[in-house]
Amino acid sequence: MKTNALIKGVSKGILAILMTTSISQNSQAASPTFGSDVDFLKKYVQVIVLSDASGKSKVSVVPAWQGRVMTSTANGDKGLSYGWVNRELIASRKFQPHINVFGGEDRFWLGPEGGQFSIFFSKGSKFDLDHWFTPAPIDTEPYDVVRFDSSSVLCKKQFSLTNYSGTTFNLEVQREVRLSNPELLLRKFGVEPFKGMLATGFESINTVKNTGANPWVKDTGLLSIWILGMFNASEKATVVIPLADSAKQDPWKAINDRYFGKVPADRLVIKNNVVFFKADAKYRSKIGIKPEYSKPVLGSYDAQNKVLTIVHFTLPEGAKEYVNSMWELQDNPYAGDAVNSYNDGPQSPGGSQLGKFYELESSSPALALKPGESATHVHQTVHIQGSEKQLDPIARAILGASIEEIKNAFKKK
Repeated sequence: MKTNALIKGVSKGILAILMTTSISQNSQAASPTFGSDVDFLKKYVQVIVLSDASGKSKVSVVPAWQGRVMTSTANGDKGLSYGWVNRELIASRKFQPHINVFGGEDRFWLGPEGGQFSIFFSKGSKFDLDHWFTPAPIDTEPYDVVRFDSSSVLCKKQFSLTNYSGTTFNLEVQREVRLSNPELLLRKFGVEPFKGMLATGFESINTVKNTGANPWVKDTGLLSIWILGMFNASEKATVVIPLADSAKQDPWKAINDRYFGKVPADRLVIKNNVVFFKADAKYRSKIGIKPEYSKPVLGSYDAQNKVLTIVHFTLPEGAKEYVNSMWELQDNPYAGDAVNSYNDGPQSPGGSQLGKFYELESSSPALALKPGESATHVHQTVHIQGSEKQLDPIARAILGASIEEIKNAFKKK
């Protein structure tokens, strides 16, 4: 393992080791390759590329953007790039005031987003887009690289945040991104990998430590670890979220679909205790699943490229208090979600939008940490390419729905 003295997020030392001078002049296609995305990124920011021994499974990490995983592939530089990369914003070299949507399929955030304990709204402000600002330590500030090798990178950052109610949090974040073995995840769910399977996997191990002198308590607000993955939307992409057995009698009680107005019925359906949510980036909408109705998995299927995506995350048994991110003063600030999915779209009819992406998200419980105490949340992402016949048993075993059920979820009978 290469161990460096603490290297500030945009260190020239890592630049010399990890960057190449080759820059792709290709514009972003509907289905970009991993190599073209990485070459583009290297023109503007440092990139650490993790790779397995075969060179097929690759993951790109950007320390300057909070140790974010920008994209990955299962088939080397010429393979499909799975993460959404916002080339237009990155190429502008300009920071935006509210949020910098660089993209990336695993980014570190903290909650809550809304409510009296929000870290995105200042005290007394209105809960609307004009007053919503992403804190710089989870948006624009670089993280320090502690160490890295061919299969992992560890980043670190110390900072403070003040919530809507005026409570200040002093904290340290350690975030390790490392390659993982997709076959182990499949076997965990009782399904064997198929011959010639193209797959990649990685996980982020996210640890938050209370470095202040005071405990974090419910009455003045708590934080949560929040991991969000941004993926390329398409007409044939569908988010799939299996619900726990506790939701079977009334599955709609498990879902919050009021974040940006109620989701239309032709975009959100539940069949056989599985949630299907359109991922076409044509209608701005968001859903959340309460922890008592969640399983530690969610995913999506892109029928255009025949890619099955699985997210597996830490879901502590019995934990029910999750921060509430609704944009309002809340009666219960700890009745939030363990799982979320977001589909981008125009912010108003005929208006602009952030990009052509959808998100798969997971959160930790609310963190009531004493001084010096830490909590960790793990978020694993796996992509598998193959024929629909090959992918079907995997989708059934892990997501609770067949490939045909996913493809036809929104078709009228």
